[in-house]
Amino acid sequence: MGQTIVEKILSRHTGKEVSAGDLAIVNVDAAMATDATAPFAIKAFREMKGEKLWNSEKMTFVIDHGAPAPNERIANLHKIIREFATETGSNLYDVGSGICHQIMIDEGHVHPGDLVIGADSHSVTYGAIGAFSTGVGATDLAAIMLTGKTWLKVPPTIRVELNGKPNPGVQSKDIILALVGELGMDGATYKALEYTGSALEHLSLGGRMTIANMGVEMGGKAGVIETTGLKLPYEFEQMLPDPDAHYISHHFLDVAALRPKVSIPHSPANVTDIDEVLGTKIDLVFLGTCTNGRLEDLHTAALILNGKKLAPGVRMIVTPASRQVLNVAMADGTLNILSDAGATFIPPGCGPCVGTHLGVPGDSETILSTANRNFPGRMGNRNARVFLSSPATVAASALQGEITDPADVIEGAVL
Repeated sequence: MGQTIVEKILSRHTGKEVSAGDLAIVNVDAAMATDATAPFAIKAFREMKGEKLWNSEKMTFVIDHGAPAPNERIANLHKIIREFATETGSNLYDVGSGICHQIMIDEGHVHPGDLVIGADSHSVTYGAIGAFSTGVGATDLAAIMLTGKTWLKVPPTIRVELNGKPNPGVQSKDIILALVGELGMDGATYKALEYTGSALEHLSLGGRMTIANMGVEMGGKAGVIETTGLKLPYEFEQMLPDPDAHYISHHFLDVAALRPKVSIPHSPANVTDIDEVLGTKIDLVFLGTCTNGRLEDLHTAALILNGKKLAPGVRMIVTPASRQVLNVAMADGTLNILSDAGATFIPPGCGPCVGTHLGVPGDSETILSTANRNFPGRMGNRNARVFLSSPATVAASALQGEITDPADVIEGAVL
């Protein structure tokens, strides 16, 4: 029987052919930890009597979750990471460098066909370029830091076929929200998602990252997008599934028929067409996170807000996904447009997504966010309401002061 993409990648990294359900010990191409997990992984590494990393060039630390440090405790955790990275000669991206998942791809720490483990649940993002990537806990990561290996059970694969071309105002975020709404929070638990279909021709790298990123919101162990149509600044081998590969289920989504989607509080799976929530008053919009803080997302917001102002009483926080995104957005005038509209900028990083600081909402406030989660307290206040949507919907809604269909305000421009 043929193999899925995930089965092919795992077979290459364990040295023998494996199939869904097999237990495999695999070699890891790269590992990553953030300031939310690295201190615990370092502690566990020490307790395992670790002194030297299996490969310092393949180990990356990123300070992004509580950056800059909001208090003394977190500042000292950052200090632990800096000292360990210096001691071991591993890669360190300090405060302001950006979000770990953006950095791992932009800086070339992940390549198509790689097997990458991160101590962060959204490490599944690297499936955007055809890698197998998944998140683990700090102790599991410590063992990888020591040995360069880990074990896992080969997940069965769900085939997702995305066909058609999205209409103006519909973006990759709407595509993945539609799928999360269909499968639910546990519809892909310990399964791999494999994305294919004609819609891939219309997806940028950033759009693919958005889709791969939210696979874990369905419980997915990994989510791999076929590399058909993918453009990277280097040559790579395209990996496709075998024609007779086995899938446990098939899902089909007509992208051309999609309306913009919104997740309503308090679950990413509470997805509805935007028509059901049009007119909902908002207090704060947030453009950023590992789901939608890329340059193209800032460009979308600038397209909609150019020459205009935020609605009275609406605040807008913008967090570029990386310093690279920030610098380009400064150079091409995007930040000027957003600033003139009334947006507030915070350093590249996770920002208010995790609720640590830099934008915690007040009681009873309504937030429209480009993030991936809207559980109670996700942004730091259990008494606030968080809705999730695309960058286009966020920008259009900031302009009107209420949840708004972006097609109503883009004035013929194609996003």
